[in-house]
Amino acid sequence: MRKIVLSLAVLALVASPALAGKFNKVISVDQKAPAFTGIPAVQGEKEATLNLDNLAKDEVVVLVFLANHCPVVTAYEDRIIDFSNDYKGKGVKVVGVCVDVVNEQDKLPGIKQRVKDKGYPFVYGYDDSQQIGKAYGATNTPQFVVIDKNKTIRYTGAMDDSQNEGKVTKQYLRKAVDAVLAGETIDPNESETRAVGCGIRYTR
Repeated sequence: MRKIVLSLAVLALVASPALAGKFNKVISVDQKAPAFTGIPAVQGEKEATLNLDNLAKDEVVVLVFLANHCPVVTAYEDRIIDFSNDYKGKGVKVVGVCVDVVNEQDKLPGIKQRVKDKGYPFVYGYDDSQQIGKAYGATNTPQFVVIDKNKTIRYTGAMDDSQNEGKVTKQYLRKAVDAVLAGETIDPNESETRAVGCGIRYTR
């Protein structure tokens, strides 16, 4: 774990405010994604480890910051599952990660139970060092980052424009992923949106 903390801490310092986006104060679209490795995770009933180099073998990595205690995550949970299933076999890897260290239900045992209860079709990890959250400027749950196969950030922000699924009019995440898969440029006005949801509490 010490190796993970040190590597991400250095990257968090490199991601200075000069590189920050409009809403994300740490990272910006078109910069290289901060590396991460060795984060314990669960995929189905098996233990796994999150490593960006391995994940980036897919065309698109969708990194989403989650927290089991968060009601906004609960509101989006089925949408995230549907998204993961819809893009299965299309070169898209959805990766959930939690950095909340306050609530017991957010820690790895709780994550294992949530994956089992909901049948998450994506890998879900837990970083008790919180460094991946700091490196990516994560402030809320759920919060999404789209990374292409060159490990370049292409989108950051919300999944869509409403917590109420019936009132969604703009599918930010799907539009961004579709553009990357098609080799198209994402509209600069839509490549970053404000993340909404429960605030992430950093204690370290």
